[in-house]
Amino acid sequence: MTLRGAVKQPIVHVADAETAVAEDYIAAEEPLEIQLAFDKDGKRRMHSVSITMRTPGDDFDLAAGFLYSEGIIRRPDQIVSIDYALSQTEVEQGNRVCVELPSGDRLDLKRLERHFYTTSSCGVCGKTSLEAVLTAGTATPIHDDFAVTREIILSLPAKLRSAQAVFDQTGGLHASALFSVAGELLSLREDVGRHNALDKLIGSELLAARLPLRKTILLVSGRSSFELVQKAVMARIPIMAAVGAPSSLAVQLAAEFNITLIGFLRDRRFNIYSNPERISAMAAVGGTV
Repeated sequence: MTLRGAVKQPIVHVADAETAVAEDYIAAEEPLEIQLAFDKDGKRRMHSVSITMRTPGDDFDLAAGFLYSEGIIRRPDQIVSIDYALSQTEVEQGNRVCVELPSGDRLDLKRLERHFYTTSSCGVCGKTSLEAVLTAGTATPIHDDFAVTREIILSLPAKLRSAQAVFDQTGGLHASALFSVAGELLSLREDVGRHNALDKLIGSELLAARLPLRKTILLVSGRSSFELVQKAVMARIPIMAAVGAPSSLAVQLAAEFNITLIGFLRDRRFNIYSNPERISAMAAVGGTV
């Protein structure tokens, strides 16, 4: 059996006093280099903007989502094509993506001066302050006025879990899922890196011309970090929930941009950390449901 995003690995299984040789699926992790092709000074140029450790699969979505969430592109029509770049070695094959921008398209070259190296755990490293991370064009708070019930929020983790095909086999992947305000699963992406999973999700919606993602709910399988909230801001997602805890900067950013931020969504409980008015039938005390 071949499973996308997973690798079969021989193991020794230990259970109490018994041992046995077996096989297990583990989450695949490989580097992906994202390159841009664009015009500068009348010449076509190539520029590497990111090397990220990711789970292979949905690589074009990942590239598009990364470029969008970093503010390098704004619209799907800024992408002429996305394809795997020609590689010299077998190791590089399928691990380098080239995004073609339109001829004559104006590009903020200052953004390309930042070279990114991301890992599967930390996301884009070196972003240490609010001012450094806020991407141009995100300065407007989200004003989607609607409310969803507590039961809809409580139903989301089970829907996410049941749709995680690779996680079922490996136990080693994060997921980002997009839901309608009625709790319908709209899209899901998995990756060994939680920031990559969200970039894949946003990229798929960008390429389908469905951004901004108004009146939607985002659920991430881990904790909510500053970087993940920043990506939600870019995609204009008004409600973001996480199975784990938020960081203090994540809460600060969500409050600043009017995102309803939910944490510890599990075991039929959750906490609301900012903008609780979008969740109806709330308990009276402290925003804890």
